[in-house]
Formats: sequence, C-alpha cells, structure tokens
Amino acid sequence: MQTLALTPGANASYLNPSRISARFLVPIALAHLGLLGLLSILKTVPITPLAATLMIDVLEAARPAPEVAPTPAPIKPVQHKALPKNLPTSTPRAVLSTQSDATRSADVAHASEAVPTQAAPTAAPTTSQPRFDADYLKNPAPTYPPLSRRLHEEGKVLLRVWVDTTGRPGQIEVKTSSGSPRLDQAAQDAVWRWQFVPARHGSEAIGAWVLVPITFVLKA
Repeated sequence: MQTLALTPGANASYLNPSRISARFLVPIALAHLGLLGLLSILKTVPITPLAATLMIDVLEAARPAPEVAPTPAPIKPVQHKALPKNLPTSTPRAVLSTQSDATRSADVAHASEAVPTQAAPTAAPTTSQPRFDADYLKNPAPTYPPLSRRLHEEGKVLLRVWVDTTGRPGQIEVKTSSGSPRLDQAAQDAVWRWQFVPARHGSEAIGAWVLVPITFVLKA
C-alpha cells in the first residue's frame, strides 16, 4: 500500500476551502451579471392579445304562407221557363222601343228646363258733351273792349273750357287766339260767368271739356 504524502508548501492552496469557493464563485457571479445586462438591453416584445371573434348566425325570416284564393261557389245554371208558343216574338222589342221614346222625351224636356234663358244684352250708356247754347241758360255775350273798337280789332277766339258736374266752368284755356290779347281776355271774362249743361254718362253727370268759339265783329 502506497501512501501519498502532502507537503505543506506545494499543495496547501489546493486543499484550502476558501480558495476553492472564491475561484468558482467569481465566474458564476460575472455570468449572472452579464445575463441580467443582456436581458435589460433586449426589448420586450408585447404579446398581441387575440381579438375576440363575434359569431353571428343569420336566421332566415319565416316566409309567409301563400294565400290560398277561396274557391268560388259553383254557379247554379239558371233555368229559363219555356215561353208559350203563342207569344209573339216582337212584343219585348215594342215595349223597349216605347220605353226608350218616353225616356228620350223626358230627357229632352229636362234639358230644355236646365238650360238657363240668356238675358237680353243691356245697351251701353251713352255719353253727352257739355252744352252752352241752350236758350234757358241766358248766357250774356262778351263785352267789346272800347280800345279794340277804336282800333277796329276783330277776330275769333276758341276757348277750351272744363265744365264740372254742377255746370260751372272750372278751367278756361285759349286754344286759338283772335290775335288781340284784349279780345281773348274779354271772351274769358264772359265765359267765367256762364252756366253750362254738364256732360252725362247715362244718367250720371260727369265733368268734361268743351270748345267754346266766340267771334268779335264790328258792325258797319
């Protein structure tokens, strides 16, 4: 039997428990630190949650039952009674003809009553012009101006006169002059004092214009 002799100087570290634990623990700790650093660097990939799928069952609507048409009741044949042989065939036609004539006569009479009688057209009312030549008006003649007499002035004045509903002149205009202002003024002064028969539209008195001629003549 061979005995292993250990010298104190050469193998003391191999047999020291504190040296053996430090030699193995340092690499293990470094490996864990490196693994933790690697895990911190790596990005965590989020896990997408699974979407819930909604399942819908489409139910087909119940179709209405087809309508069944009611079966018509059978039509019973009409039994015609036999006409007597001695009945003339022209009787129904004659009766219908008589009834049609009576109905036609009634319709004609009803139509004649329904048509309204047209009234005779009324005559349009006539319009008369004012008058100044009636004898009962007694309109005085114009005064001959003395200066026109000495100057031998003559002429004819045509006045345009508006006559109101009372027969009085409301406006006088000289339509045609006599050539002498004195004669024109004398004619207007006389017509302002005149009375007229007013114009009429039917039976209603209205205002209207009328032409009044006045002639100035010197007698020899």
